[in-house]
Amino acid sequence: MKPIKRLFLLLLGLVLTLSLVQGVFAQSKQYDQVTYAYATFNNIPTTEALAGVEEAINQITREKISTEVKLVPIVIWEYSSQVSLALQGGEKLDVFQSLGDFNTAISTGMCVDLTDMLDNYAPESKDLIGEAWLAATSFEGKVYGIPTYKPIALTPMVIYRKDIADALGLDMSAVNHVNDVTEVLRKVKAAYPEMTPLAAVNTGNIGIGLTVPNVDYLTDSYFSPKGVLMNDELKVVDFYASDEFAAVTQLARTWYNEDLVMKDAATTASAAAELMASGNYFCYIASYSYPEVDTAASLEAQAGGYPLGAKIIGSAFLDTSSINALSWMVSSTSKVPEAALKFLNLTFTDKEIVNLLIYGLEGRDYVVNDDGTVRYPDGQDASTVPYTAQLSVGTLGNFFIMHSLQGTNSESLAWELEQNKNAKTSVAMGFTFDSTPVKTEYTAVVNVIEQFLPGLVCGSADPETDIPLFLQRLSEAGLDEIIAEKQAQLDHWLANK
Repeated sequence: MKPIKRLFLLLLGLVLTLSLVQGVFAQSKQYDQVTYAYATFNNIPTTEALAGVEEAINQITREKISTEVKLVPIVIWEYSSQVSLALQGGEKLDVFQSLGDFNTAISTGMCVDLTDMLDNYAPESKDLIGEAWLAATSFEGKVYGIPTYKPIALTPMVIYRKDIADALGLDMSAVNHVNDVTEVLRKVKAAYPEMTPLAAVNTGNIGIGLTVPNVDYLTDSYFSPKGVLMNDELKVVDFYASDEFAAVTQLARTWYNEDLVMKDAATTASAAAELMASGNYFCYIASYSYPEVDTAASLEAQAGGYPLGAKIIGSAFLDTSSINALSWMVSSTSKVPEAALKFLNLTFTDKEIVNLLIYGLEGRDYVVNDDGTVRYPDGQDASTVPYTAQLSVGTLGNFFIMHSLQGTNSESLAWELEQNKNAKTSVAMGFTFDSTPVKTEYTAVVNVIEQFLPGLVCGSADPETDIPLFLQRLSEAGLDEIIAEKQAQLDHWLANK
C-alpha cells in the first residue's frame, strides 16, 4: 500500500473515531432537570404542543446553562392548591410563583433562601430588579423570591361604555375622583332607566375601596384589611374605623339607594367582563397598570364588542404586597436549586425564553408583523392555537422584553416604566408581616370581615348602623391583638432596617 494512501486511511479512521467518541459523549452528557410550574389564564396545551415549546427552550438552556426544563402550566384558579399539594407530596417541582401567597410560602417552608445564590446564579436579575424591590421579597434580611418585572403600579380607573358616553355628551376627562363618578351615573340612569350604571368587579366588590389613597395593607389583601398604615404614618390603625372608610361606604350607599349600582353586587357570582358584555351596564371601577387607551383596548374583546373607554380616578401606590404578590421562588424540595435559579434568571433576561413561554412557537402559535408586534396566525385565536399563555404576560419573568400584541401602543412601555419609578411608595416598603402569632385571631377576624364588608362597600348595608356593629364584632374577634402584633413587628423591623 502506498504511503500516501496508508496515511489517508489512518487519518480517516482517526476522524471517525473522534466523531464516535464525541457522539457518545454528547448522548451521555447529563443536564440538570428543572421543573417550572406557572399559572395560565389560557387553555392548557396538549402534551404534544407543550413538548414542542419545551424542546425549543431546551435548545437554548442546554447550551447556556446545561439544563433541560419541563414546563408545567396550571390553570390559574387551581395553581396555589396544586403547587402546595405537589410540594407536600414530594413531586418534582423546582420553580413556582407565589401568586399572592408570598408569606405563606415562607412560613410553611416551601421556598429556599436565595440571598447567597443571587450573585452567582442570577446577577442580571438582581441588578434588573434592584435592592428596593428585592426588599419586598425578603424576610428578616433574607431574599426568598424575585418579583415579576412588569408594570406594577396599579391605578384606579373607571372603565365605561364609550358609545353611551359619546351619545350623552359626557365629558369623561373631567372625571378625576371617585366622587365625580356620581353625576355620570345619574345621567346614564336618567337616559337609560332600564340600565344599571355601575357593575360589580367581582363578588362583594364594586371597586370603590381601591380609590382610598395611600393605604398600606401590611401584606393583607384590600379585600380583607386587618390593620393598615395610612397617610404616610407608621402607626398601625383599624381601616374600618377611619374617616376614609366611612366616606366610601356612604358613597356606595348613596349609589345603592339611587339605583346606580347593581343591587346584588355583594353576592353576585358574575365578574365585570361578563356583566359589561351583557349590555346592561355602563361602567365599573378597577385598578390597572397600563395607560388609559391601552387598558380600554385590551378589555374590549371581553366586553361583548362594545367600545370602551378608561379614565384614571386616583393615583398609583406601591406597598410591599404590590411587588411580592407575584414573586418567583425556588422550592425547598428542589435537588437542583442552582440550576433552577439559573433558569429563573433567563426568564428575566433572555427574550427568546420569555416569548417561548408566553407565545409558544413562531409560525405555529403566532406570527410577527412588519412593525415587530405579534398576532395569532390567520384563522386562529387564543382558544385555537396549539399553545399560548398570552394572558399571563404580567405574571412571569420580564414583561418589558416580551413581544407586544398587535395594536399595542409602543409608547406605553415608557409610560409603564415611568409609573413604576414615580408611583408613591409606602413608608414601610419591604416590611412583611408574619401572622403566625395571631393565627387564631386572624381566622376569627376574617369571618367577621366576610360577614360585614361586602354589604358595606357595595351599598346594600347602611354604614350608619352597620359600621359600629362591625367594629364591635371585629374587636371581639381579636382585631386589636392583630393590630398590636403588626405594630410590634413593624417597630422591630424599623429598628433593624
